[in-house]
Amino acid sequence: MDKLYIVIPAYNEEANIENVISEWYPVVEEYGNDSRMVIVNDGSRDHTLDILNKLTAKYPKLIVLPKENGGHGSAVIYGYKYAIESGADYIFQTDSDGQTRPSEFSPFWANREKYDMVIGHRKGRMDGFSRVVVTKTLKLVLRVIFGCKVTDANTPYRLMKREALSECLTLFDDNYNLPNVIISVAMKKRGKKVLYRHITFRPRQGGVNSINIKKIFKIGIKAVSDFREINNKL
Repeated sequence: MDKLYIVIPAYNEEANIENVISEWYPVVEEYGNDSRMVIVNDGSRDHTLDILNKLTAKYPKLIVLPKENGGHGSAVIYGYKYAIESGADYIFQTDSDGQTRPSEFSPFWANREKYDMVIGHRKGRMDGFSRVVVTKTLKLVLRVIFGCKVTDANTPYRLMKREALSECLTLFDDNYNLPNVIISVAMKKRGKKVLYRHITFRPRQGGVNSINIKKIFKIGIKAVSDFREINNKL
């Protein structure tokens, strides 16, 4: 049976992390063979790491990877590379803010062999109008720069084959801010088989989002030049 690694980046998520693990851990137990949950603690300044270390005794398939703070993108890449190096056949990524539902995972797993990536489409998302605007703007920018239409490029609900993900990771360095966006674009541009499925996207379940609109704008300005450079590789 295929080995599944669930990768979840976490930064200052003491309000959410225990609930997120308790929700998603049954997926690790049910799907795949010798599967694991990998939490990448991205230099949290609160009690996130302390909570995680205590939970390893309760959840034997939980792996905690501490790293210096580098942002969501670097934490995701760190987790992806660890999963690949550990022999994962399939890598699933979601976030630690409690916005996604593990109850919607089953159809993703059922389609794993047919597609290189099965990814969520956040239709009717409940995390605020400003976030919807950011997603729609990103979709337009990607179409202009890369010349392709991507339904929902940055969704933190994606199941990927090891080989397809490994190929995409060569397009950027370990500190790149928007790896999931580029992975979505690369899959599309390179003719990989991708399936989008509607998912529920709840409001953040606790704590405060470390990425505000001002930070998103700064990341976006830098991203445009990065996108043009990456497009040349594609």
